[in-house]
Amino acid sequence: MRAGNWLTRDQAEEPLLAPPNTLMGLRDRATLGLLIGCGLRRDELVNLTFEHLQQREGRWVIADIVGKGRRVRTVPVPGWAKALVNAWACAAGLSSGLVLRRFRKGGLLVYERSDDGETRPGGMSADPIADVVATYARPLGWNLAPHDLRRTFAKLARGGQAPLEQIQLALGHQSIQTTQRYLGSEVDLADAAYDRLGIRL
Repeated sequence: MRAGNWLTRDQAEEPLLAPPNTLMGLRDRATLGLLIGCGLRRDELVNLTFEHLQQREGRWVIADIVGKGRRVRTVPVPGWAKALVNAWACAAGLSSGLVLRRFRKGGLLVYERSDDGETRPGGMSADPIADVVATYARPLGWNLAPHDLRRTFAKLARGGQAPLEQIQLALGHQSIQTTQRYLGSEVDLADAAYDRLGIRL
């Protein structure tokens, strides 16, 4: 049963190209890249730190992120999404702590004093993540939520022949049935399952 929205590959690229080359635009592009490229939940994204981004077996991953139900998982990061994070981090002068940071209305970073007395840019909360998605979806005529980009990740991965179990692990789903609902799969009569049986009588 369909619940939510999915984007095609071409549609998924449009919001990634929409943010301007301002500091806030670079942050927004990194936000959208991590939602689409990694299938993260909003809460996971706001708690993501640079320390989570590590290299494992020759690829970038988000290591040991704590998700729903306090389940810990490691999520591979596509090279293009890591490049978007790098561009944002370089422009903002960030290399540790939270990846995503808050801005004031005028486009200036919000700074907060930490427990150790240092002043650092403040982190985002979950609601502004939804605002970022809506800001770039609305001009395209779409009504999207961050979770729709998570569904898009699953759908595009499956369309690219990713195994269902790997999609389940990336999304942090306890049940494979939850992952299947994310895919919104329907019977494809043009490429039916029986076409793959290989039986010839």
